[in-house]
Amino acid sequence: MTKKPIIGITMGDAAGVGPEVIIKSLLNKEVYDKAEPIVIGDAKMLERAAEILRANVTIKAVDRDATFTTSFGEIICVDLDLLPIDLPFGQVSAEAGNAAFQYLKTAIELANDAKIDAICTAPLNKEALHKGGHIYPGHTEILAELTNTKDFSMMLSSPKLKVIHVTTHMGLIDAINRIEPERVYKVIRLAHDTLSKSGIKQPKIGVCGINPHAGENGLFGNGEEAEKIDPAIKRATEEGIDVEGALPADTLFFRAQRGDFDIVVAMYHDQGHGPIKVLGLEAGVNITVGLPIIRTSVDHGTAFDIAGKGIVDDGSMIEALRQAIELAPEK
Repeated sequence: MTKKPIIGITMGDAAGVGPEVIIKSLLNKEVYDKAEPIVIGDAKMLERAAEILRANVTIKAVDRDATFTTSFGEIICVDLDLLPIDLPFGQVSAEAGNAAFQYLKTAIELANDAKIDAICTAPLNKEALHKGGHIYPGHTEILAELTNTKDFSMMLSSPKLKVIHVTTHMGLIDAINRIEPERVYKVIRLAHDTLSKSGIKQPKIGVCGINPHAGENGLFGNGEEAEKIDPAIKRATEEGIDVEGALPADTLFFRAQRGDFDIVVAMYHDQGHGPIKVLGLEAGVNITVGLPIIRTSVDHGTAFDIAGKGIVDDGSMIEALRQAIELAPEK
């Protein structure tokens, strides 16, 4: 009999909704039927969240060397004990930012030691992360550095649309400067390989242009599509990848969610994130592709404005857990 995968769930920024969304998602018995969920964070923050949600669960604090055996109604927490019990909700703090980094670092170490089979992350706050002394744009870049991964990308997945990004957390001008044929090619290749491994034999990939109407043959922009994107598409096509572009982004996303493409390659953050989030925050899942570790995440932020109120939606976390379970290697 195949063993259930052990999914390490990082708590994220405890001043946000991370602890609450974790507790709420782990009230779902389906998660325990299919996996062994383990939280990496602060046990007392989970206890506080359980009280807010009036959840009938027990939080069991363990150390990282424990044998992870779970049962529904009991939440196992690898307890790093980094935060004060009275940490304010909805406020940026260096200690919460540092703790979020340490949770992720510990999860990566556990994955490297084969103690967990995949990582599912609750949201962190980038300003708090920086105040805590960790200058990264976000989860993706931390994961890449700590796993020595050079070629990686952020993929957003929802039931109707998948998007992978050439650039992510940087200003638009910087993003356009960073778009180069080699990077575009590598992201096309990551998209193809990721979907192929998931069971799609010949995934169809649509590539966004940079300018309105993908430049419309030089009418808009300064030939960025011809310079930065077309060589990558030519190379990928010659290797047998089913890829089309550069295409106008305003119609490509509609065509993709209609079923014409299996995935869209977006050139910059908002180009890819906008369409996914219009389809619904609760449906989106963030997946880092190219890593030696399976990592999925909610596709929403720390939601400081509702933290501590017990009204968080756990839909995106449930989807992130489901995809982590599906992608985790069989044992």
